[in-house]
Amino acid sequence: MSSSPKLQQRLQLFGENIRRVRLERSLSQEHLAHAAGVHRTYLGSVERGERNVALANCYAIADALGVPLEDLLRAPQ
Repeated sequence: MSSSPKLQQRLQLFGENIRRVRLERSLSQEHLAHAAGVHRTYLGSVERGERNVALANCYAIADALGVPLEDLLRAPQ
């Protein structure tokens, strides 16, 4: 992906937060992807920070995890 280093860091953080919350809830990628209405391989690439995710998909993933989108955008404290 040709993006700025700052954007790449943000995408990486977003993906790491998704993975962390997904694992805390004992969800598989397949289950979360189905609940969010996205393909499992797409979700995997989001978790790895390889996708510049559309806002609609960000909300769908957050909703499927049952967390506010803001929680997926913040660095862990």
